[in-house]
Amino acid sequence: MKKLFFTLVVLVFTQHMSAQLFSKERVRNLQNFDKPRLSWGYILGFNSYNFDFDYNATPEGERDILDSDIEVGKSIGFNVGLLGNMRINDYLDLRLEPIVTFSQRTLTYTGPDFDTQSRSTREIKSTYIHVPLLLKISTKRINNFKPFIVGGISTSINLSSNEENPEDNSVGQFRMKTNTSYYELGFGIDFYLYYFKFTPSIRGIFAMSDELVQDADPNSAYTSAIDKMSTRGLFINFTFQ
Repeated sequence: MKKLFFTLVVLVFTQHMSAQLFSKERVRNLQNFDKPRLSWGYILGFNSYNFDFDYNATPEGERDILDSDIEVGKSIGFNVGLLGNMRINDYLDLRLEPIVTFSQRTLTYTGPDFDTQSRSTREIKSTYIHVPLLLKISTKRINNFKPFIVGGISTSINLSSNEENPEDNSVGQFRMKTNTSYYELGFGIDFYLYYFKFTPSIRGIFAMSDELVQDADPNSAYTSAIDKMSTRGLFINFTFQ
């Protein structure tokens, strides 16, 4: 009986909260905020970058250069940028979000060719100028919040790529391509506060191009086994408008 009573209390409370959030009409903040054709804002956030590897096939009986996949050590970086928003209608917006991102990844290689820490690890510190063009698809506004999904394409410039550096992994220099293209998917919620609109969002980014610059040695233990290396990333952004 106690369990049944507790279950009924939870159901009643949940129903009451749902009614308060979704059904009861509340005083709307910033009622005309979304009416202008153009608007802008600031973006602060965090990122976590990863790599996805495609490996070259090796003839049967020939030892693969890598005994196992390359391990990617990730860390939390941060983002800062601007937002430009163009309203299409009540449910569609076109957004340009140029941001600067700072990140670090550590590649760990295994196998007999990598017998010391200095040889087996490569720290990759990246500073990107990241420019996405996104389509935002929103639901109808519910009181003072409005969920949405977002998707689009983007490009980035890696200021730390070292693509033109003549030195490679033979002297400890890991190189990447400067320009990369991506597609992006995510979701978020617009919260209409008393003075401004606050928007937390989560977005995944997926590189469509190969970012690896091969070493000069075609048999390099660091790059020759890799057919394609492309970024995967997660952005958690907070937008203020």
